[in-house]
Amino acid sequence: MAAPIEDYAILSNCRTAALVSREGSIDWLCLPRYDSPSIFGALLGEQKHGHWTIRATDPDATVTRYYEDDTFVLVTRWETPTGVAEVREFMPIDGGRVELVRRVEGVSGHVDFTTELRMRFDYARALPWVRQVGSHVAPALLAIAGPDAVLVRGVEMNPDDHVHRGSFTIESGSGVDLTLTWFPSHLEAPDPADVDRMLTHTLHWWREWAGRVDHDGPFEDEVVRSLMVLRALTHEDTGGIVAAATTSLPEDFGGVRNWDYRYVWLRDAALTIEALISHGFLRVTARWRQWLLRAIAGDPKELQIMYGLAGERDLTERELTSLPGYQGAAPVRIGNGAQVQYQGDVIGEVMVALEAARVAGVEETDFSWALQKAMLAFAERHLDKPDNGIWEIRGEPQLFTHSRVMIWAAFDRGARAVREFGLSGDLEKWERLRDRMRNEIDERGFDAERGHFVQHYGTTEVDASLLLLAQVGYVAHDDPRMLGTVAEMERTLMVDGLLHRYRTESGVDGLAGTEHPFLACSFWLVEQYANSGRVDDAMALMTRLCGFANDVGLLSEEYDVDGKRQAGNTPQALSHLALVRAADALAGHHGRAADRE
Repeated sequence: MAAPIEDYAILSNCRTAALVSREGSIDWLCLPRYDSPSIFGALLGEQKHGHWTIRATDPDATVTRYYEDDTFVLVTRWETPTGVAEVREFMPIDGGRVELVRRVEGVSGHVDFTTELRMRFDYARALPWVRQVGSHVAPALLAIAGPDAVLVRGVEMNPDDHVHRGSFTIESGSGVDLTLTWFPSHLEAPDPADVDRMLTHTLHWWREWAGRVDHDGPFEDEVVRSLMVLRALTHEDTGGIVAAATTSLPEDFGGVRNWDYRYVWLRDAALTIEALISHGFLRVTARWRQWLLRAIAGDPKELQIMYGLAGERDLTERELTSLPGYQGAAPVRIGNGAQVQYQGDVIGEVMVALEAARVAGVEETDFSWALQKAMLAFAERHLDKPDNGIWEIRGEPQLFTHSRVMIWAAFDRGARAVREFGLSGDLEKWERLRDRMRNEIDERGFDAERGHFVQHYGTTEVDASLLLLAQVGYVAHDDPRMLGTVAEMERTLMVDGLLHRYRTESGVDGLAGTEHPFLACSFWLVEQYANSGRVDDAMALMTRLCGFANDVGLLSEEYDVDGKRQAGNTPQALSHLALVRAADALAGHHGRAADRE
C-alpha cells in the first residue's frame, strides 16, 4: 500500500518528478515528462505496480530527511546500531538527459542496505523485457517495453519473478551510485553518468535560482520553497506549467473525485506566472507567453482552458484498470474531461497575468498583443454563456459570479492596456463591455438582503472563489460587501478553521461524495484577512496552514482535518502559489490589485 501523501518528497529535473517516500521507495515516476506513462506506479496501487526501494536492512533503523539547502537534492539519513549512512538522490538538471541518481554514502560505522526494483511500464500495463547487460564489476539492467528503455546501474540485482533485488554494505567514507537512465528504446544506451559533475551542477543550478527570490517579509523559507515547487512544475524545454506532479490522488479518500493534474491549465499557469513575477522572475514569464502563443496558435475561436505540456490539445479523459487507485480510491484517470469545458474566468486570468508582466517590464510583441486581442474577442463571443467555473463542475453550467468578475477583469485589463500603455485596441468597446459586466454583477451576483456576493446567479450560496474579487480589484478588501461575503463563508464553508471551496451538499458540482478543505482557499482567506485589517487572524491562520506542509515543505491540494493528513494531487501548484500570495499580503504587498487607479 502507498504511503500517506505527506510522506512523499519530490525529485525534479523541471521536466518530470519522482515521488519518494520516507522509507526510501520511489512509488511514482513518469518518463520522460510529467504527463508520460508511469514506470513506477505503486502510488496508485501496490508495490507490484512498480517501485524502486533503497533502505537500510535493519527494520528498526531511524530515518530523517531534508533537502540540501534550497535545492531538490534529497538527503535521507539512516541510523542503525552499526552505523550511519545517507542516501543523496536527485534528478540532474543536465542538458536534457533523463536520469535519476541515488548516491549511498557511509557516515560512520557500517550500514547494510537492500534494494528492490519492480519496473512496470505504461501505467503498469506493460511488463518490460529485462536483461543483465553489465558485468560483476559494473552491473547493469536494461529494461525495454515499446518506445521506452531504462538502464539501471550501480549494484548487482538478481531476478525473482519479475522483481530484482540486491544487497550491499556501506562503510564509513565509502559510497555507491545507483542510477536509472531513460532513453528511447530504438537508440543506443547512453554512457554512464558523471554523477559528481551532475550533482555539482544541479546543486549550483537550484541554489542560484533560489538565491534570486526577492521576498522581504515573514515566512521566507516557505515562500522560497513554494516558488521552487512552481519552478519544478515548469517544463524546462516547453515552458508549460503543470498543475501538479500526479494524477488521481483522491480529494475524497475511497471516493471518485480523482483527477489528472499533469497538464497546463491556463488559469493555474497564469496564477503561477503572477507569483513568479511578484518575486522578480521575468524570464520564465516571457517563456510562458511564448508557450501560450504556440498553444493557441491557429484559430483562437478553438481556445481550450488547458493543454498538454507542449501545447497538445487532445487530453481525452479515460479510466485505467491497470492501477487500482491510491488506497483503493478509484477510478484512476488519465487525461482530463475539463479540456472541453467552457470556463469563463480563464481569459481574465490570462489577461491579469499578462498585464502584470507588462507592468513589470516584459515588453509586448506584435504577436503577444494580437493574441490578447483575440482572447478578448473570444470573451465577447461567449459573454452571456453559462460556464463550468473555476472548480470545473460537472453539473449544470451556471453564471458563476467569479467567472463574471474575471470577464470584467479581462475587458478592464484590455482597456488599461490601451489607455495606459498606448497599445492599439477598441478602447470604447472594451470599456463599455467592462461597465456592462459590472452593472450585471452588482445586480445579480450580490444578494443585497443577505449582504454577500453569491456563488452563481440565482442562488444564496457562497463560494471561496469570491475571495478573488478583491484580489483583481473588483472590490476593495474592506468593502462592506466583501466583509459580508467573508462572514457568510466563515458561517457556511469553514470547518475547524479551514475553508471549503463550496458546499458539496448543494449538488452544484454534479458529483457524489464530499471533499476536504482546499488549502488554496484558506491561503486566500489569509490574504483577505491581512488586507482588511485582521492581521492577527491572518497570521494565526497562515502559521497553521504552513504547519500542514510535510517535513520537506510540500503541500498537496487539500487537508483532511479529521485524519490530520494531506489529500489530493501533490505537490499542488495552486496551494503553493496561494501560500506565496498570502505571505506577500502579510508583508504588505497589494497583490493582483496593485497598480490600479
